[in-house]
Amino acid sequence: MASNSVQQPKASNQARNLLLLSIAVFLGAAVWFFFLRGPAPSTQPAGLSPEAKAYVRNLGLSEVGMQAKESYMKHTLLEITGKLTNKGNRPLRLVEINCVFTDPYGQLVLRERVAIVRRSAAGPLQPGETRSFRLPFDNVPESWNQMLPQLVIANIEFDN
Repeated sequence: MASNSVQQPKASNQARNLLLLSIAVFLGAAVWFFFLRGPAPSTQPAGLSPEAKAYVRNLGLSEVGMQAKESYMKHTLLEITGKLTNKGNRPLRLVEINCVFTDPYGQLVLRERVAIVRRSAAGPLQPGETRSFRLPFDNVPESWNQMLPQLVIANIEFDN
């Protein structure tokens, strides 16, 4: 019996050491994850090219409006509609905008990048052409200020 009582503390010490080692490894991993691993890679697409920045002045947004509807699932569906005119001399394959929603204090609550001219069967937006767009949103936070969001040209692709 004496030998059993001597081994029991040894097993107890090994279990305690294993537990302490596990805790140390966990804490080390947590510190690395939160502080040392570096910033997450950006998922935001690149901004406007210099060529696109120069062309933005040739785009005209008009008849921009907003209305809210209740969807069949009892969610609020916000729609932004309007027209885009290509006043320049190049056909456009893709035009994307950032819709920036803010709260009553001007703080960002949602930024969503959406296409108002898409690669589609309608073809590129030709010089002098005006095309209507409709942008549905069903994910705008309730803290939104109920105002028309800021619409900022985010990307332009030319049709060569």
